Amino acid sequence: MLKGPVNGQRLDILEWLRDPAVHFPPQRRGDLLQDGVSPEALAVKLGVSRGVARTHLDLLTGVGLLRAKKVGRRTYYRRDEFRIAEVSHYFEKGW
Repeated sequence: MLKGPVNGQRLDILEWLRDPAVHFPPQRRGDLLQDGVSPEALAVKLGVSRGVARTHLDLLTGVGLLRAKKVGRRTYYRRDEFRIAEVSHYFEKGW
């Protein structure tokens, strides 16, 4: 799921969201650290359409590596550190 050229973008997303204030400009709505990053900001950073960014975000959210948060009518995404640590643990054990 996270390997390959397109999926390398998913790894980039996970890395950027580790410290969003370093990788993204401030947003008009939604706090980068508390709420997460908008699909639009991720699309710009990836150099893809908003739809492509949403596909990546939906997949990462679906497997539990990201959390989505609604703020008004917008959705923001941030890492689920607990789930990422849990998945990392499985890979470290050779699963």
